Amino acid sequence: MEPLHLTRCSINTATLGHREPIAVTIDRIAKAGFGGLAPWRHEVEGADVSKIARQIRALELKVTGYCRSTYFPASTEEQRLANIQSNVRALNDAAELGAECFVMVVGGLPEGSRDLSDARAQVQDGIGALLEAARKLGVRLAIEPLHPMYAGERSVINTIDQANALARELDPHNDGFLGIAVDVYHCWWNPQLEAAVSSIGKDNRILAYHVSDWLVPTTDTLLDRGMMGDGVIDLKGFRQSVENAGYARMVEVEIFSRDNWWKLPPDLVLKTCAERLQSVC
Repeated sequence: MEPLHLTRCSINTATLGHREPIAVTIDRIAKAGFGGLAPWRHEVEGADVSKIARQIRALELKVTGYCRSTYFPASTEEQRLANIQSNVRALNDAAELGAECFVMVVGGLPEGSRDLSDARAQVQDGIGALLEAARKLGVRLAIEPLHPMYAGERSVINTIDQANALARELDPHNDGFLGIAVDVYHCWWNPQLEAAVSSIGKDNRILAYHVSDWLVPTTDTLLDRGMMGDGVIDLKGFRQSVENAGYARMVEVEIFSRDNWWKLPPDLVLKTCAERLQSVC
Protein backbone atom coordinates (compact mmCIF):
# COMPACT_ATOMS: atom_id res chain seq x y z
CA MET A 1 0.00 0.00 0.00
CA GLU A 2 1.46 3.32 -1.11
CA PRO A 3 1.95 6.13 1.44
CA LEU A 4 -0.64 8.86 1.19
CA HIS A 5 0.31 11.98 -0.75
CA LEU A 6 -0.89 15.15 0.95
CA THR A 7 -2.75 16.24 -2.17
CA ARG A 8 -5.06 13.28 -1.48
CA CYS A 9 -5.59 14.39 2.13
CA SER A 10 -8.13 16.79 3.60
CA ILE A 11 -8.42 18.60 6.91
CA ASN A 12 -11.78 18.90 8.61
CA THR A 13 -11.64 22.40 10.11
CA ALA A 14 -12.75 21.06 13.51
CA THR A 15 -9.26 19.54 13.75
CA LEU A 16 -7.91 23.07 14.31
CA GLY A 17 -10.50 23.87 16.96
CA HIS A 18 -12.36 26.62 15.08
CA ARG A 19 -10.09 29.19 16.70
CA GLU A 20 -9.55 31.43 13.68
CA PRO A 21 -11.68 32.93 10.90
CA ILE A 22 -12.43 30.47 8.12
CA ALA A 23 -10.36 32.49 5.62
CA VAL A 24 -7.26 32.10 7.80
CA THR A 25 -7.92 28.38 8.25
CA ILE A 26 -8.30 27.86 4.51
CA ASP A 27 -4.97 29.57 3.85
CA ARG A 28 -3.21 27.51 6.52
CA ILE A 29 -4.49 24.24 5.10
CA ALA A 30 -3.43 25.16 1.58
CA LYS A 31 0.04 26.36 2.65
CA ALA A 32 0.58 23.11 4.55
CA GLY A 33 0.18 21.21 1.28
CA PHE A 34 -3.16 19.49 1.80
CA GLY A 35 -5.48 18.94 -1.12
CA GLY A 36 -8.77 19.65 0.58
CA LEU A 37 -10.79 20.74 3.58
CA ALA A 38 -14.19 20.18 5.15
CA PRO A 39 -15.71 23.31 6.74
CA TRP A 40 -18.51 23.55 9.28
CA ARG A 41 -21.75 25.45 8.91
CA HIS A 42 -21.16 27.86 11.79
CA GLU A 43 -18.04 29.05 9.98
CA VAL A 44 -19.93 29.67 6.75
CA GLU A 45 -23.50 30.64 7.57
CA GLY A 46 -23.92 34.38 7.88
CA ALA A 47 -20.68 34.96 5.97
CA ASP A 48 -20.12 35.66 2.29
CA VAL A 49 -20.39 32.10 1.00
CA SER A 50 -19.43 33.10 -2.54
CA LYS A 51 -16.26 34.76 -1.26
CA ILE A 52 -15.31 31.67 0.73
CA ALA A 53 -15.95 29.49 -2.33
CA ARG A 54 -13.77 31.74 -4.49
CA GLN A 55 -10.91 31.53 -1.99
CA ILE A 56 -11.12 27.74 -1.93
CA ARG A 57 -11.17 27.50 -5.73
CA ALA A 58 -8.29 29.96 -6.08
CA LEU A 59 -6.17 27.75 -3.83
CA GLU A 60 -7.21 24.67 -5.82
CA LEU A 61 -8.59 22.91 -2.76
CA LYS A 62 -11.37 20.35 -2.82
CA VAL A 63 -14.23 20.54 -0.32
CA THR A 64 -14.46 16.93 0.79
CA GLY A 65 -17.53 17.52 2.92
CA TYR A 66 -19.75 20.16 4.48
CA CYS A 67 -20.53 19.59 8.17
CA ARG A 68 -23.13 18.89 9.28
CA SER A 69 -26.88 18.37 9.10
CA THR A 70 -29.41 19.71 11.57
CA TYR A 71 -30.72 16.74 13.54
CA PHE A 72 -33.89 15.29 12.02
CA PRO A 73 -35.93 13.91 14.97
CA ALA A 74 -38.15 16.40 16.80
CA SER A 75 -40.93 16.41 19.36
CA THR A 76 -43.35 18.31 17.12
CA GLU A 77 -44.25 18.23 13.45
CA GLU A 78 -43.49 21.95 13.19
CA GLN A 79 -39.96 21.47 14.47
CA ARG A 80 -39.40 18.42 12.31
CA LEU A 81 -40.28 20.39 9.18
CA ALA A 82 -38.12 23.29 10.35
CA ASN A 83 -35.18 20.90 10.71
CA ILE A 84 -35.64 19.72 7.14
CA GLN A 85 -35.76 23.30 5.84
CA SER A 86 -32.60 24.11 7.79
CA ASN A 87 -30.89 21.27 5.97
CA VAL A 88 -32.17 22.46 2.59
CA ARG A 89 -30.58 25.86 3.27
CA ALA A 90 -27.31 24.14 4.18
CA LEU A 91 -27.45 22.13 0.95
CA ASN A 92 -27.53 25.38 -1.00
CA ASP A 93 -24.34 26.51 0.75
CA ALA A 94 -22.76 23.10 0.14
CA ALA A 95 -23.51 23.51 -3.56
CA GLU A 96 -21.99 27.00 -3.59
CA LEU A 97 -18.84 25.64 -1.95
CA GLY A 98 -18.62 22.75 -4.38
CA ALA A 99 -18.75 20.21 -1.55
CA GLU A 100 -18.36 16.59 -2.55
CA CYS A 101 -20.97 15.66 0.04
CA PHE A 102 -23.18 17.04 2.80
CA VAL A 103 -22.40 15.09 5.95
CA MET A 104 -25.47 13.99 7.88
CA VAL A 105 -25.23 13.38 11.61
CA VAL A 106 -28.87 12.51 11.91
CA GLY A 107 -29.75 13.15 15.56
CA GLY A 108 -30.80 11.12 18.58
CA LEU A 109 -33.98 10.85 20.60
CA PRO A 110 -36.07 14.02 20.91
CA GLU A 111 -36.18 15.45 24.41
CA GLY A 112 -38.36 13.32 26.67
CA SER A 113 -38.69 10.47 24.17
CA ARG A 114 -37.78 6.83 24.59
CA ASP A 115 -39.14 5.80 21.20
CA LEU A 116 -36.06 4.76 19.25
CA SER A 117 -38.08 3.32 16.37
CA ASP A 118 -39.92 6.61 15.88
CA ALA A 119 -36.68 8.58 15.92
CA ARG A 120 -35.27 6.33 13.23
CA ALA A 121 -38.46 6.67 11.19
CA GLN A 122 -38.16 10.47 11.43
CA VAL A 123 -34.56 10.21 10.20
CA GLN A 124 -35.65 8.13 7.22
CA ASP A 125 -38.44 10.57 6.37
CA GLY A 126 -36.12 13.56 6.77
CA ILE A 127 -33.40 12.18 4.51
CA GLY A 128 -36.02 11.17 1.98
CA ALA A 129 -37.34 14.73 1.97
CA LEU A 130 -33.82 16.08 1.30
CA LEU A 131 -33.02 13.82 -1.62
CA GLU A 132 -34.94 15.79 -4.24
CA ALA A 133 -33.18 19.03 -3.26
CA ALA A 134 -29.81 17.24 -3.21
CA ARG A 135 -30.32 15.96 -6.73
CA LYS A 136 -31.38 19.36 -8.03
CA LEU A 137 -28.35 21.04 -6.43
CA GLY A 138 -25.90 18.30 -7.37
CA VAL A 139 -24.81 17.62 -3.78
CA ARG A 140 -24.42 14.08 -2.46
CA LEU A 141 -25.87 13.20 0.95
CA ALA A 142 -23.53 11.19 3.19
CA ILE A 143 -25.06 9.40 6.17
CA GLU A 144 -22.43 9.17 8.91
CA PRO A 145 -23.08 6.32 11.35
CA LEU A 146 -21.93 7.24 14.86
CA HIS A 147 -20.66 5.04 17.65
CA PRO A 148 -23.58 3.51 19.64
CA MET A 149 -22.68 5.62 22.70
CA TYR A 150 -24.21 8.58 20.80
CA ALA A 151 -27.58 6.95 20.08
CA GLY A 152 -29.39 8.92 22.76
CA GLU A 153 -28.41 12.41 21.71
CA ARG A 154 -26.49 12.55 18.42
CA SER A 155 -27.35 9.69 16.09
CA VAL A 156 -29.74 6.77 16.01
CA ILE A 157 -27.80 5.43 13.00
CA ASN A 158 -24.92 3.51 14.54
CA THR A 159 -23.44 0.98 12.11
CA ILE A 160 -22.38 0.96 8.48
CA ASP A 161 -24.85 -1.83 7.73
CA GLN A 162 -27.70 0.18 9.28
CA ALA A 163 -26.77 3.23 7.23
CA ASN A 164 -26.53 1.15 4.07
CA ALA A 165 -29.92 -0.45 4.66
CA LEU A 166 -31.39 3.04 4.98
CA ALA A 167 -29.66 4.19 1.78
CA ARG A 168 -30.94 1.15 -0.12
CA GLU A 169 -34.48 1.76 1.12
CA LEU A 170 -34.51 5.43 0.13
CA ASP A 171 -32.47 5.14 -3.05
CA PRO A 172 -32.89 1.62 -4.43
CA HIS A 173 -31.62 2.53 -7.90
CA ASN A 174 -28.54 4.30 -6.50
CA ASP A 175 -28.22 7.37 -8.68
CA GLY A 176 -25.15 8.51 -6.72
CA PHE A 177 -26.75 11.04 -4.40
CA LEU A 178 -27.07 9.00 -1.20
CA GLY A 179 -24.17 7.23 0.44
CA ILE A 180 -22.14 6.87 3.60
CA ALA A 181 -19.34 8.72 5.36
CA VAL A 182 -17.09 6.17 7.07
CA ASP A 183 -15.38 7.57 10.18
CA VAL A 184 -12.86 5.26 11.84
CA TYR A 185 -13.62 6.71 15.30
CA HIS A 186 -17.19 5.51 15.08
CA CYS A 187 -16.74 2.20 13.25
CA TRP A 188 -13.38 0.65 14.21
CA TRP A 189 -14.86 -1.55 16.95
CA ASN A 190 -17.36 -3.37 14.70
CA PRO A 191 -16.62 -7.14 14.46
CA GLN A 192 -18.30 -7.14 11.02
CA LEU A 193 -16.35 -4.10 9.84
CA GLU A 194 -14.60 -5.57 6.81
CA ALA A 195 -17.77 -7.19 5.49
CA ALA A 196 -19.73 -3.97 6.05
CA VAL A 197 -17.15 -1.84 4.23
CA SER A 198 -17.02 -4.35 1.39
CA SER A 199 -20.81 -4.23 1.09
CA ILE A 200 -21.03 -0.46 0.74
CA GLY A 201 -18.11 -0.57 -1.66
CA LYS A 202 -20.00 -2.99 -3.90
CA ASP A 203 -22.95 -0.61 -3.74
CA ASN A 204 -20.62 2.29 -4.63
CA ARG A 205 -21.85 4.25 -1.63
CA ILE A 206 -18.63 5.26 0.17
CA LEU A 207 -18.65 9.04 -0.14
CA ALA A 208 -16.14 10.03 2.55
CA TYR A 209 -13.47 8.52 4.78
CA HIS A 210 -12.51 10.21 8.07
CA VAL A 211 -9.50 9.39 10.24
CA SER A 212 -8.43 10.04 13.82
CA ASP A 213 -7.62 7.57 16.62
CA TRP A 214 -9.21 6.03 19.71
CA LEU A 215 -7.21 6.81 22.83
CA VAL A 216 -6.90 4.45 25.76
CA PRO A 217 -8.05 5.77 28.11
CA THR A 218 -10.48 8.20 26.49
CA THR A 219 -11.32 10.97 28.94
CA ASP A 220 -14.20 12.50 26.95
CA THR A 221 -16.19 10.53 24.39
CA LEU A 222 -16.78 13.61 22.23
CA LEU A 223 -13.78 15.86 22.70
CA ASP A 224 -10.85 13.49 23.29
CA ARG A 225 -10.17 11.96 19.91
CA GLY A 226 -6.58 11.04 19.25
CA MET A 227 -4.11 12.04 16.60
CA MET A 228 -3.53 9.19 14.18
CA GLY A 229 -0.99 6.80 15.67
CA ASP A 230 -1.63 7.78 19.28
CA GLY A 231 -4.40 5.24 19.86
CA VAL A 232 -5.42 1.66 19.16
CA ILE A 233 -7.06 1.75 15.69
CA ASP A 234 -5.36 -0.22 12.92
CA LEU A 235 -5.45 2.71 10.53
CA LYS A 236 -3.45 1.10 7.74
CA GLY A 237 -5.62 -1.98 7.88
CA PHE A 238 -8.78 0.15 7.88
CA ARG A 239 -7.59 2.16 4.89
CA GLN A 240 -6.72 -1.06 3.07
CA SER A 241 -10.27 -2.31 3.61
CA VAL A 242 -11.76 0.95 2.35
CA GLU A 243 -9.54 1.02 -0.72
CA ASN A 244 -10.17 -2.67 -1.43
CA ALA A 245 -13.84 -1.73 -1.46
CA GLY A 246 -13.15 0.74 -4.26
CA TYR A 247 -12.78 4.01 -2.38
CA ALA A 248 -10.38 6.36 -4.17
CA ARG A 249 -11.46 9.77 -2.86
CA MET A 250 -9.67 11.84 -0.25
CA VAL A 251 -8.74 10.90 3.31
CA GLU A 252 -10.08 13.49 5.76
CA VAL A 253 -8.65 14.15 9.23
CA GLU A 254 -11.35 14.97 11.79
CA ILE A 255 -10.09 15.33 15.37
CA PHE A 256 -12.03 16.79 18.29
CA SER A 257 -9.43 17.39 20.99
CA ARG A 258 -10.40 20.15 23.40
CA ASP A 259 -7.64 19.58 25.96
CA ASN A 260 -4.78 18.66 23.65
CA TRP A 261 -4.59 19.45 19.95
CA TRP A 262 -6.96 22.41 20.09
CA LYS A 263 -4.55 24.11 22.49
CA LEU A 264 -1.50 23.71 20.25
CA PRO A 265 -0.46 26.07 17.42
CA PRO A 266 -2.50 25.34 14.29
CA ASP A 267 0.57 24.99 12.09
CA LEU A 268 1.99 22.37 14.47
CA VAL A 269 -1.29 20.46 14.33
CA LEU A 270 -1.22 20.51 10.54
CA LYS A 271 2.44 19.43 10.45
CA THR A 272 1.66 16.51 12.77
CA CYS A 273 -1.37 15.53 10.68
CA ALA A 274 0.81 15.50 7.57
CA GLU A 275 3.44 13.33 9.22
CA ARG A 276 0.95 10.83 10.64
CA LEU A 277 -1.11 10.57 7.46
CA GLN A 278 2.02 9.53 5.59
CA SER A 279 3.42 7.21 8.26
CA VAL A 280 0.57 5.44 10.08
CA CYS A 281 -2.54 5.78 7.87
